[in-house]
Amino acid sequence: MLDANRSGTATASPRATATELSVPLPAPALRPAPPGLTARCARAALSPWSRLSLLIALLGAAASAVLLFHPQRLLADGWPPQLGGALAALVFAGAYGLCTVAFVPRPLLNLAAGALFGSQLGLGSALAGTVLGAGVAFGLGRMLGQDALRPLLRGRWLKAADGQLSRHGFRSMMVARLFPGVPFWAANYCAAVSRMGWLPFLLATALGSVPNTAAYAVAGARASSPTSPAFLIAMACIAVPALAGTVVAWRKRHHLRGN
Repeated sequence: MLDANRSGTATASPRATATELSVPLPAPALRPAPPGLTARCARAALSPWSRLSLLIALLGAAASAVLLFHPQRLLADGWPPQLGGALAALVFAGAYGLCTVAFVPRPLLNLAAGALFGSQLGLGSALAGTVLGAGVAFGLGRMLGQDALRPLLRGRWLKAADGQLSRHGFRSMMVARLFPGVPFWAANYCAAVSRMGWLPFLLATALGSVPNTAAYAVAGARASSPTSPAFLIAMACIAVPALAGTVVAWRKRHHLRGN
């Protein structure tokens, strides 16, 4: 406010002067609180390399369990007598899937399915176990290994294989299942590291595994009569795709080398 003095000159009152001269000071900047120990541990546990280490540990434990329990004894000892019929085939399918994740060879499991349950029920159980094991391996590889392994795909062959699986997933997986040149577990984890979708992977696995699985199941069911026509035809159906797979792999190797 302005006050008039005796000479008629307006002067500012002390209260107004103090109000005009007071300038609001900026608030001090708030520093972000350092992340706590829990947050740092969570980030470390969810990092790509930590998840890859967990995958390696799980696969190592599964392989060790296979070495300890010897699932190949099924061919000699048979299935537990407490289980029979469709329930036994269902339990066998679950065990089949877990064994394939633990690197047990599928031909051994397919022979066991045919020997235990016959051609038809053995084929159904083995196919269910095949799709189950492939899905479990694909999921583990996708969740725990893809982020860490994809930056390592720098070689010419690795890039070519990744591009083939990512762009032509269904066709590539059908070839891998029909012609047994690539190990089952290797195809699963290679597909998981690529950008192949779930549906093409599982569908190609289910369809492409039928001929080879059926041949092994029939061979296992007729193993007691190795001179029977069914057994001989089954063995031919096993040998011919293996030979064709060798030829395809040889030609594909030259194709990848040319690229």
